[in-house]
Amino acid sequence: MKSLFKDKGFWKTAIKLSVPVALQNLLTSSFTLADTLLVSNLGTVALSSVGMIGQWAWLMNMILVGFCSGTTVFISQYWGIKDMKKIRHVAGISILFALAVAVIFTVISLAFPTWVIGIFNKDASVIETGSAYLKVMAFSLVPIALTNILAAILRAVENVKLPMYVSAFTTVLNIFLDYAMIFGKFGFHKMGVQGAALATSISAWLGVLLIIVISLMQKNLLVKDSKEFFAFDKAELVTYVKKSAPVVVNESMWGGGTFVFNVVFANMGYEYFSALTIVRSFENIAFVIFIGICSAASVMIGKSIGKGRIERGLNDSKRFMVIVGVLAVFMAVIIIIFRNQLVSIFNMGNNISSVAIETAGILMAIYAVAFPFRMFPYLEVVAIFRSGGDTVTGAKYDLISLWVLSIPATLIAVYVFKVPFFAAYAIMYIFEDIPKNIMCFRFYRSGKWIKPVTEEGQNSLEEYLRSRED
Repeated sequence: MKSLFKDKGFWKTAIKLSVPVALQNLLTSSFTLADTLLVSNLGTVALSSVGMIGQWAWLMNMILVGFCSGTTVFISQYWGIKDMKKIRHVAGISILFALAVAVIFTVISLAFPTWVIGIFNKDASVIETGSAYLKVMAFSLVPIALTNILAAILRAVENVKLPMYVSAFTTVLNIFLDYAMIFGKFGFHKMGVQGAALATSISAWLGVLLIIVISLMQKNLLVKDSKEFFAFDKAELVTYVKKSAPVVVNESMWGGGTFVFNVVFANMGYEYFSALTIVRSFENIAFVIFIGICSAASVMIGKSIGKGRIERGLNDSKRFMVIVGVLAVFMAVIIIIFRNQLVSIFNMGNNISSVAIETAGILMAIYAVAFPFRMFPYLEVVAIFRSGGDTVTGAKYDLISLWVLSIPATLIAVYVFKVPFFAAYAIMYIFEDIPKNIMCFRFYRSGKWIKPVTEEGQNSLEEYLRSRED
């Protein structure tokens, strides 16, 4: 095991790829955290309403994650053999799909805002506040989708700094505009939750513009020979859809399952959902380093397997498994120790109810215990299995643990046994994460997830398997 970590090349590449992505996601999460902190000054109803709309946007984001992951499967392996034409074709296909998803969510948000917020809670004040927020925030969905997919394309070819720079810009801008527009500072009108929504939309559009401008200056993949992006043929489209469909279905169904949980939790009371909104703000912060690690793992493993370096890909996957395990336990301990201090940040103005604050403290402790059990399957499904070329098995395990086990168990607990809110929250984790850990680890150990999409990788896999038999 020690010899695995003496590879200086591994550490150099892993740090180069993971740190900028982790920083980018830290900035994005700080964007959300600052938004939540500022809105919390408007009271429990405003915090709950914005949190509910955040989950609607998150559902769109999970579908986009599916396309981003599917795109990375192809681009990382094509990047291993430097097939730039194929990379551009995949990029073009993924951009079109991302735009289609964003347009659908935008139209629904603008046409049926009261219906969207009504899914979560029927309280009149919550529906009024949430609808006002969504009507403005809806205009941020298209640029958010474009930013996500363009960032995924750049990361897959190891250009991780540009997305990080853009996130830094949009985060700082959004915090400034949030403060100015919510409270009427620096000459802006006082707009409340609508100000928060407008700040998000302006920041999102300027973020996309910045990516395009810097890409033109760098003459990078996004602008060089850009006509090739949409010169893909039917066969390439079919191949992309076949390989990406399981990932998109996986992320969409997982996002849909989480959406079901959010609806159940929101209907247990908006004060409880305010507590959940607080916890999720910190969830995002705790999660950022693992997003960076998994992004690096996906590119490194996919690149090795695409080039036919099967043994290298396997060893890298083992390294990342150990790294994730150690960091996840460390993060869990930190969350448990400082949970009350973290939660209290949201009530500095004494505008949040005591029920919401107390519940948030309990939820933080439950989340900390569950944290390591969530990180292992996340690495295996999102980074290892998919980059190895297997986009089906991880999806199957995800959906079984969520839709067959966790959702039914939580619904029965809430509507039959009438358990308290925090008990329902714990049951959700227990029935999803423990079975998924067992299934994913067994499949990881089998090595059957290695399914190259390049000819070089396929030939090398055959040689590797023959050598193992000998």
